[in-house]
Amino acid sequence: MAFTYFFRDDHVLELVVKLTAPALAARSVPRIWDAGCAMGQEPYTLCMMYADVMGRFAFNNLRVYATDLDNSDLFGNIIKVGIYPKEELERMPRAAFEKYFEATDSPGHFRVTEQIRNRIVYQKHDLLTQEEIGRDFSLVVCKNVLLHFSHAQRVEVIRMFHRALGPGGYFVTEHTQKLPAEAAGLFEQVVAHGQLFRKLEVAPCA
Repeated sequence: MAFTYFFRDDHVLELVVKLTAPALAARSVPRIWDAGCAMGQEPYTLCMMYADVMGRFAFNNLRVYATDLDNSDLFGNIIKVGIYPKEELERMPRAAFEKYFEATDSPGHFRVTEQIRNRIVYQKHDLLTQEEIGRDFSLVVCKNVLLHFSHAQRVEVIRMFHRALGPGGYFVTEHTQKLPAEAAGLFEQVVAHGQLFRKLEVAPCA
């Protein structure tokens, strides 16, 4: 399970959204895979950011597939309901909190608005199976997970992400994680100051 919180590394995510939103908006059903989503903070953050820059019609077609190993069997219900304690929301921008959260009957807890909740599809998935959850994704996000894997495991998981992306799709990872040499030829780095990559149309190594 990845550890994260709302709007963590927001400067990185803002860059990702800025660069990928036009391509996503041009697709009839744009799809994002957030691998290692924990309790949903990161995929919800992404949805809020895209909602701010995409037109309503394009955003309503967006699907964010949030996955994690989830040995507790708790993540799915938490993400579906979208209710979080106030202390988990205090780091996020006030404007985003006021726009995308609403009060609940439980004191000190707030729910993500339906517009945002409806964009998330959650499923359990173990990255180490090296089996992608689908193909033709426009963006794969995997932050705070790969550092827990061995070098060989990271190589195979990144190759899996390459298979999952559609032509010209984007991959973003933890800023401390460089692409292994064995997988570097699968992507081109989009910006020098961020771990954002674009898929290259080359055959992955066996």
